[in-house]
Parts: sequence; C-alpha cells; structure tokens
Amino acid sequence: MAEAEEQETGSLEESTDESEEEESEEEPKLKYERLSNGVTEILQKDAASCMTVHDKFLALGTHYGKVYLLDVQGNITQKFDVSPVKINQISLDESGEHMGVCSEDGKVQVFGLYSGEEFHETFDCPIKIIAVHPHFVRSSCKQFVTGGKKLLLFERSWMNRWKSAVLHEGEGNIRSVKWRGHLIAWANNMGVKIFDIISKQRITNVPRDDISLRPDMYPCSLCWKDNVTLIIGWGTSVKVCSVKERHASEMRDLPSRYVEIVSQFETEFYISGLAPLCDQLVVLSYVKEISEKTEREYCARPRLDIIQPLSETCEEISSDALTVRGFQENECRDYHLEYSEGESLFYIVSPRDVVVAKERDQDDHIDWLLEKKKYEEALMAAEISQKNIKRHKILDIGLAYINHLVERGDYDIAARKCQKILGKNAALWEYEVYKFKEIGQLKAISPYLPRGDPVLKPLIYEMILHEFLESDYEGFATLIREWPGDLYNNSVIVQAVRDHLKKDSQNKTLLKTLAELYTYDKNYGNALEIYLTLRHKDVFQLIHKHNLFSSIKDKIVLLMDFDSEKAVDMLLDNEDKISIKKVVEELEDRPELQHVYLHKLFKRDHHKGQRYHEKQISLYAEYDRPNLLPFLRDSTHCPLEKALEICQQRNFVEETVYLLSRMGNSRSALKMIMEELHDVDKAIEFAKEQDDGELWEDLILYSIDKPPFITGLLNNIGTHVDPILLIHRIKEGMEIPNLRDSLVKILQDYNLQILLREGCKKILVADSLSLLKKMHRTQMKEENICESCLSPILPSDAAKPFSVVVFHCRHMFHKECLPMPSMNSAAQFCNICSAKNRGPGSAILEMKK
Repeated sequence: MAEAEEQETGSLEESTDESEEEESEEEPKLKYERLSNGVTEILQKDAASCMTVHDKFLALGTHYGKVYLLDVQGNITQKFDVSPVKINQISLDESGEHMGVCSEDGKVQVFGLYSGEEFHETFDCPIKIIAVHPHFVRSSCKQFVTGGKKLLLFERSWMNRWKSAVLHEGEGNIRSVKWRGHLIAWANNMGVKIFDIISKQRITNVPRDDISLRPDMYPCSLCWKDNVTLIIGWGTSVKVCSVKERHASEMRDLPSRYVEIVSQFETEFYISGLAPLCDQLVVLSYVKEISEKTEREYCARPRLDIIQPLSETCEEISSDALTVRGFQENECRDYHLEYSEGESLFYIVSPRDVVVAKERDQDDHIDWLLEKKKYEEALMAAEISQKNIKRHKILDIGLAYINHLVERGDYDIAARKCQKILGKNAALWEYEVYKFKEIGQLKAISPYLPRGDPVLKPLIYEMILHEFLESDYEGFATLIREWPGDLYNNSVIVQAVRDHLKKDSQNKTLLKTLAELYTYDKNYGNALEIYLTLRHKDVFQLIHKHNLFSSIKDKIVLLMDFDSEKAVDMLLDNEDKISIKKVVEELEDRPELQHVYLHKLFKRDHHKGQRYHEKQISLYAEYDRPNLLPFLRDSTHCPLEKALEICQQRNFVEETVYLLSRMGNSRSALKMIMEELHDVDKAIEFAKEQDDGELWEDLILYSIDKPPFITGLLNNIGTHVDPILLIHRIKEGMEIPNLRDSLVKILQDYNLQILLREGCKKILVADSLSLLKKMHRTQMKEENICESCLSPILPSDAAKPFSVVVFHCRHMFHKECLPMPSMNSAAQFCNICSAKNRGPGSAILEMKK
C-alpha cells in the first residue's frame, strides 16, 4: 500500500495537470503538488478531517482526534492530542497565536500556542464548528463561537470568567461558520445568517436553494472575500453577497446593515469549497459521473475551477481534474478548500491527501511552453522576465530551441537563431558548427557565423569554405567576398583553389575568387593579372587602391583593350607614375589605341604631347578624320608641310584648304574650293574670312562663265565688293538663275548700308553736340580761381593792386603763386597742363593793376 502511494506521489504533476480536454492548448492557471513529508506519515495511519491555514504555518485535524501544526512544506512542528474522535474544525486568529478546536465528542478547546491561556469545555452533543475572533490576541476581543445544535458566543468577562450567549438555534445543526471583522456568517439546515457583533443584530438570512440535498452530505461552503463580501456555495449554487450600510431614513426598527446578492449562478457540479482569487473565484467541486459500461454512478476526480462571476452567470477560466488519493471513496463533505490570502496558495484537503495549488509563475509558464514545443514564445517570455525567473536560463531555452529546429529540419531558421542565442560565446558557436557539420548542413550556418566579436578558430571558417569549394563555387566566392581575410589561413584556401583550377582552369568564378584571395594576401601582381585576363571591372579600382602603377607598365595594352576610356583617364591622371613617353612606346604596335590616348591627352592640354603632334596627323587621318581639322586648327606645334603632304595624299580637301590658307597660299586654297568642292558658298565664305581684294577678283573671274556661281556672288558680295564690278563683266544674253531676285537683294543691301551710315552719322552728330553742350555748361559754372592757392583770382576790394597770369589753356594763377622762370628760358608754362603731359601752355595774358 505504502509503495503504491509513493508511486502516486511521484506522478502527481502529471495526474493533477490532466483535464477532461487533455489535448487542449490552453495553459493552466494553477500548478499542483502534493503536501508531503510529515503529512505523508500522518495520512498513512490516520485521515484528515479538517485544516486551517495561516501565513506562517498550517493546522491539520484528523479523524483520530489529533491536531498537527505543520510548516508550509508539510513538516510536523507540534502535535496536540485533543480527543479520541474526529476533529471537526480548527480556527486561528489573525496573529496565529491562538487556536480553537472542536471535536465530534463535544469537546471545545481554545488556547494560546505560545502562552498558558486556555479554555476547555465539553458539551453533550457534537460540536461541528468553531471560530475565534480574528483579533483574539487583544484583551477586548476574547470571543469565539461554537456550533452544534445551536450557535453560542463565548466572551471573557472582566473577572476573566467566560460567559456564553445563544446567537441562534432551532434550525438544525450549525455546520459552517466564518468570522471576518465584526461579522459572523454561519449556515444551518435552513440557510445562511450573518450576525453583526457590534450591534448584536442578525442582519440577514439567505435561504437554501436546493432543499432536496442532505445538508450533512452536501454542506455549505462559506468564505469572506473582504470585510463586506461573503461568498456562499451550497449544492450547485453560488451567491456573492455584499454587506451594505442602510440609509438612516430607512432604518426604523431594521438593522443598520443589509445584504445584497450581487451575483448568483449555478455550477455543473457540487461545491465542496470556495476561495477568492483577485476578482475571480476558485471552486472545488465534487463530481459524480455515470459509467458508460455499467451505467452506474461513480465518484470521479474532484475538479478545481477558476471562474469569473457575472451577475447571473459565470465564465469558466480554467478547469483541472485532480487525482487525489482515494477519490473513488470520497463524498462531497470529505473535501475542503483552504487558502492563504498572502501567497495565493490553495489547499485541497481530502481524507487521504492534501494537495497544494499555486498560481503559476513565469517559470511554470515557460515549462508549459517548452512542453508544448513553443520554444520561440518560451524564449521571448524568458527574455522579458529574466529578472523574475529562477529555474530557467535564457541560454538553455535557446539551445533547446535550436535543437528542436534542427530535429524538425528547419536548418536555416536554426542557424539564424544562433546569432541571437549564442551571442558572443565562441565555444558554443564552435560546438554548434560541428553539430551542423555532422548533419551535413554547414552551408546553412555559414551566413550567420560571427566575423568580428567573437572570432572563432580559423579551422571553423576553413572547414566551411572547403565545404562550399567542393559543391558550390558561387557560394564559396560569396563567402570570400563577405568574410574578412584574417578569419582563415589564406594560403591554405589559395592552395585549395589552385588545386580545383587544375581540373577547371577556365572557371571564371574560381579565377575571380583567387584574385580576391591574392589581394587579401597582398599579392597584387598575380591578382592584377587574373583581373586583366578576366577583363574584370574591379581592375582599375585595384590599381588605384593599392597603387599598382609600377605593375601595369607592361600591361597597358591589356588595360586599353579592356576599357580604353577608363584606362586613358587613369593613365593621364597618373602621369607622374607612368610617363607619356612610356605609354606611347607601349602602344607603338597598336596605333588605334595610341591615337585614343594621344587624342585625350591633346584635349586635356594642347602642349603636353607636342612632340607627338606630327605622329598624330597620321593617326587622325587614319582613325579619326572628323577630329583632324579641329586638331590642325588648335595645334601650334604640328608641322604644316607634313600635314599638307598627308592631306594632299589622302585628298582631304577641307583640311588641305585650311593648311594652304594658314601657310599663306590663299589663292590656291580658293582655287581648290572652286575646282574640287564646287561650293560657291564656301568660296565666298573663305574670301570673306581672308578679306583680300585679289581673292575676290579671282573668285569673280572663275565664276563669270558659271551662272550658278554668279547667282551666289550676287547674293553675297554686296557688302564686301562693289556689285557693279561683277555686273559689268556678265556677258550679254547669259541666262542667270534668279537674277531679278539677286539684283533686288543687292539694291536692298545697298539701301540698308545707306540707312545704316545715315543713322550712325546722326547718332555721332547728336552725341558730339550733347558732349559739347555739357562741356560748355561745366565751364560756365566754374568760378575763376587761382589754380595754385585756390583763392578768387580777383581781390574782393577792387581798389587793391593785383597781378594775374592767364594761359592759353584757360588756367589762371596769381603771379606771385607761379614759380620763377629759369635763367635759360624766360617763357612760363602752366603747371597743371605740364603735370598732365598735355603739352605746356604758354602765358597769353598778364593783367596788372
């Protein structure tokens, strides 16, 4: 028997957590454990009949009349032999220093646990209930009530004698009582009463609902939620009653308080106990079910429900079926529910078992999530409540989560979670990498490996690189690009790549990756050679970044072939590192590339490559004729004779015309335009540019027998040559296209010239007259003063003698203000005009008085 009970104890967590909906995903609100240690010993030989709970300890009564004081773990701290028969009820005051006990043989004891204070009384009938005043420790509150056939109130008088008073009788046995503050609630066969100890009045009577149930088999359960809220459970009915103050105008002969039922509802099963939980209720229910096989009624496991009371119904929050020892033989009256308000602990008491229900904490919540394999939610809950959890560690949950994902085949998610879970723990990272290697999933974890803090052993990174190199060249190249080169042994990986290139020497991905590895290893020459072979866009960046200009002096042709524009820009930007001469020499066998380079050089600076201008004439003629003429015009260093020779050989008329005109041979140039190009407009334009009368004469002579040319000349020479010269030379009878229009245009041009001349003449005359008037006004306004001392030239007193000198330039001086003439020349000159280099003005008038 004992062995069986041990097995039951070991499986309590599983059995008590089960419910009728075993597959439900809803998390339970409470957790359960069996109260063991001393309780196990007691219940092996005895049976629990009642229990009461204090914040500091527990008091357990048995069928053999014993009362045990227990700590919260169930260890026995004290034992009292009260009676040889069943203990019906135990009551403690709020301080936990006084205890009241009543038994089936009528014995009542109230005594101090830590003092000699004691009360003994034996009645002639069983005493079912006892309740001591909550503040019994106070001298003014030495009161308690007992109940059998009647409810008695005991009070200690001023002479330390106990006196009793009957509060109620005549309605059957008193079977339940609860004392809270100044209110005592009890239940008898007819209903529930509440008594006010201060006013000595009974303030309510709540009648029983289902009178068909035997009150001794289905006793009433009472509990106070607070000082004014009483919860009544009887049969399948629950009532929440609120004690309220009556208004003074309503009192008359009524009690000062009254009770209002604020909530009333029915439950599915019979109630064995009630307890408050915040604004909810914890209900212990006795369950009877009918067997499907025998169709007989049997006692099922009791249920502990958390419900939310509403006005006329309730909402079930959670429901657990509890496997307590001997539940098959228990009746409704055998179960009790006691609770500790301070810690929200609920004790389910049955004859053979005591189970403790606790509100689940965050650790329990995480346990449930892990059990349901909700690892991500468990990890999140642990992170949020990391200061409150005691049994769990975030890292352990995270590792379990990774293992779960791996087992499920979600390798990528598992690898991604490693970043967050493993953090900076290098040892764990390495451990997980080897686990992924064992299952052949190194590729999955590679994107998430730490690359800075922490840094793993080089072997780890090399292992992953080898894995990619064997099966995925693109992935291998990506890792080489993304991973810093100091994470692994570069030479080992270089050798591995070279070995693979022996099998596939033209693989561009491997070649490019090898170039990057050479770059990490500062072997820039080999890297550059590969980049050029691959014609890779990063070649120029590599050269600039690592200053590899000394390495590309013999690779200029390759660079130009790859991207001539970028290559030329780079070479010109770095003339100090690779000279123009060196570039031209390297490109000697590739004149088309040589031309591209020299052309760009000429565009930047017309003088830097002057030594190559002669060479450029041939290059332009061969590869870029459209830019030859602009080059000839802008260059001041190319030999004209050489250029003329090349242009004449290639029959480049426009270029030859330009060179002939630049060399002073305008007549030959004009002749070529007329004979080779047959373009009168260009010939006229050329003649205009040269502005040479002989050229116009040659042009007229050449055009005189060509009517189209005559039309062109008539239309264009009116402002440069007298049209009469051309008109007189036209042969009579020659047909000239559009002659009338041309003559009209000549006349219009002539009239326009006349109008322009007249207009300019009028403007000139008007401006001259305006300036003359302005000068005259200015001179008239000036006062005659001595230009030397700036005093009036004439004295204010006309009677005084004075002497004035006036020069031809109209400047006047006092004679005494002029310097004395030199001995060599007696002539005097105006000081002002001499100083301004206007030529000396000689004196024309000397006035004296």
